[in-house]
Amino acid sequence: MTPGSWLTLLQQQKGIAVIRASQIEVGVKMAQAVAAGGMRLIEVTWNSPDPAKLIHHLHQALPHCSIGAGTLLTLPEFQAAIDAGAEFLFSPHLDRAMIEGAVRQRVPVIPGALSPTEIVTAWQAGATCVKVFPIDAVGGAAYIRHLQGPLGQIPLIPTGGVTLENASQFIQAGAVAVGLSGQLFPQQAIRSGDWQIIRDRAAQLMQQLTQAQP
Repeated sequence: MTPGSWLTLLQQQKGIAVIRASQIEVGVKMAQAVAAGGMRLIEVTWNSPDPAKLIHHLHQALPHCSIGAGTLLTLPEFQAAIDAGAEFLFSPHLDRAMIEGAVRQRVPVIPGALSPTEIVTAWQAGATCVKVFPIDAVGGAAYIRHLQGPLGQIPLIPTGGVTLENASQFIQAGAVAVGLSGQLFPQQAIRSGDWQIIRDRAAQLMQQLTQAQP
């Protein structure tokens, strides 16, 4: 999937499910649940146990979804994620070498940034989108709205403080999409294997995001 086609899918979906699983089998169940709720963008955090293997399993189980990797901190992790088949790459920070490597390999890359300077630096380096993280530390949706005047041409994905209750506010403020982790995957539901709860939360999120307009 090219950066352009991935960005088109992102604009349609507006939501990314972020999976942190203690076991591969649990990670697959989590992904299947959000996919059943209508989500097609699924990120596996690289600090999960054996993330490369989980990505491989998800490609087989959910061929209609785009499976990516996140929490990538180093160039070796970045390359390992690409080698594992990750279709998009998230990092919590700004690393020019990682961005430039993704551009060369035509893989969508979404580095983390917070200040306007960091956001513009990431965009000018070739980022497909910019992850604004942690968004709850700088005012939530209001911060995204304030960025639209000078930086409205840069696709922003806020994470770190996005909830089912406020997700649509970020889209209304100008974000291209949002990323959610714990909000989609209540620990009690995972422990009890109640995947219907997760499916319902994903469906609720997708309905809200579909209706939200900038």
